[in-house]
Amino acid sequence: MSEYVLELRDITKRFPGVVALNKVQFKLKKGEIHALMGENGAGKSTLIKTITGVHKPDEGQIFVNGEEVFFQNTNDSAAKSIAAIYQHSTTYLHLSVTENIFIGHEIRNKMGLLDWKEMHRIARELLQSLGSNINPRTLMGNLSVAEQQVVEISKAVSANAQIVIMDEPTAALSKRECEELYRITEQLKKEGKSIIFISHRLEDMYRLADTVTVFRDATYIGTWDIKEVTNEILVQAMVGREIKELYPKTKVKLGETALEVKGLSRMGYFRDVTFSVRRGEILGLTGLVGAGRSEVCQAVCGITPYDAGEVYLNGKAVHFTHPAQAMKHKLGYLPEDRQIQALLLPWEIYRNATLASLEKYSSPKGIDKKRECEDSEKLAARLSIKAKSIMEKAGSLSGGNQQKVVLAKLLNMDLDVLILDEPTKGVDVGAKSQIYEIMTELAEKGYAIVLISSEMPEVLAMSDRIAIMHEGSLVKILDREEATQEKMLAYAMNSADEMLKGGE
Repeated sequence: MSEYVLELRDITKRFPGVVALNKVQFKLKKGEIHALMGENGAGKSTLIKTITGVHKPDEGQIFVNGEEVFFQNTNDSAAKSIAAIYQHSTTYLHLSVTENIFIGHEIRNKMGLLDWKEMHRIARELLQSLGSNINPRTLMGNLSVAEQQVVEISKAVSANAQIVIMDEPTAALSKRECEELYRITEQLKKEGKSIIFISHRLEDMYRLADTVTVFRDATYIGTWDIKEVTNEILVQAMVGREIKELYPKTKVKLGETALEVKGLSRMGYFRDVTFSVRRGEILGLTGLVGAGRSEVCQAVCGITPYDAGEVYLNGKAVHFTHPAQAMKHKLGYLPEDRQIQALLLPWEIYRNATLASLEKYSSPKGIDKKRECEDSEKLAARLSIKAKSIMEKAGSLSGGNQQKVVLAKLLNMDLDVLILDEPTKGVDVGAKSQIYEIMTELAEKGYAIVLISSEMPEVLAMSDRIAIMHEGSLVKILDREEATQEKMLAYAMNSADEMLKGGE
């Protein structure tokens, strides 16, 4: 018997015009949590699909428990006790929790009919074994992202999966939800399950993993014991170079106030929110998930309405009822969910990049496609978008490159105020560094920037001032010099008074 429950040797996978995996190696032990890391487009997703039978390798061998296997489809990999939980839910939202857990391996009674009573019972037991009280009769569409992931893990357990692949499971979770996922993952490990954990977040890796493997540009770079690896080794392995300064924030002379929000309120979402941003300034807007950060900024941009308050751009009162009005006034918004709110995935890169600025390409003869493509090529080069060409569909790109296309759309417009909502969410460390560089460059050019982020190190490093929200209220604005993670978290939890008293 092999010491590895899963082993990949010299796996190569080619698609037209690109090598997605180039003679890569991967080994997974029983009861091990093995982190797989790399930049967007490094080959991680292709590896998952190869392990689960979605793709067939062009070269190389796959072994499960020492036996060579040849997966023709996902049923073949499932028969070998392999299950995958993807970043974007693959559940059926219109079906119940029980139906999602047992789909493909339903329980039938002696008459051959579906035994719903038994399936509901087992589903409830599975969920409870993972520490969840989700009602198995609930529709999946009524659950949060975190709850949907618990159901997907329950599905894997119900199918007796011994190898569980988790693809960016923490990308859309709050800190509390992440802790719950960590607990469940460690529980699976104690039960002898072997887990491949894919994440861009170093904290996920350090919190869970025994071993880490890095891919770069479709190539295997190396494997390290978690106790021996350092941030510097990992970052250099992932990006191929040393990132000397991840957060390249520079001191900028601030100009006049560009955006001012006074007493903005929307019943049930936020109340009496007041802040301002000056030219050249990056204002961090943070707080716990559900604090109302995105909702305030969406109201400012005309995406959603507000009940009371005032918004000023360059000293003039404005009230937008549509984001197109905001853009005409040089205010742009990068939404949190790039796939649903920011991109047309079936469209080409160039069409997405120019979509919000078609007026400058329009003439009586129609749209000047040549100019569109020329400008898109320049933006793609500036942002280092990894694609065969700007004719590639946005939906075919990795998450980080999709985010760069959204950023390209903003940069192609004539704007001077930007609201960036979780701009580095689900983005690798190399792409993060590039996005920070662009933010710094824009601030130096006099843009006023609002950075909405849940990542406290990002907010601390990139902001001139930090506005902190709690349950719909803006409770504190801290200067860069006085801000700490402890202070930010205390205000975000509305416990700053107790913390400050304790420190006196």
